[in-house]
Amino acid sequence: MKLDVLSFIKRTGSSETETALHFGLKHPTLIASWKKTFRESGAEALDRAKGRPPMSDTSKSSTNKQIKEKDMTHEQKLERENELLRLEVEYLKKLRAFQMDPEGYLEKHKQRYHSNSEKNNSN
Repeated sequence: MKLDVLSFIKRTGSSETETALHFGLKHPTLIASWKKTFRESGAEALDRAKGRPPMSDTSKSSTNKQIKEKDMTHEQKLERENELLRLEVEYLKKLRAFQMDPEGYLEKHKQRYHSNSEKNNSN
């Protein structure tokens, strides 16, 4: 891609801004740094990846959660499931209340929010 951009500039005589627009690049200043890298180190230097390598699948947090669930006892798993079911029931109750009277529900929670924020400001 970088070499394509540079060869386009050489072939057409387009400016860096015009070339960036042509290739859909957000930062035309990148092209100047690519030119410099090409002049100083050649085409191979443009192919080198910069920055951090992507995380492997084994190091992602979702895998860590699965490992933690495997280490949980049967009782801990049941407690976790119980907690999730309680949260779901609470959510569904709030959703039903909102569906039956949206304005009233919002007004009730708006007042609760304002009273909580007033308490926080007075501390």
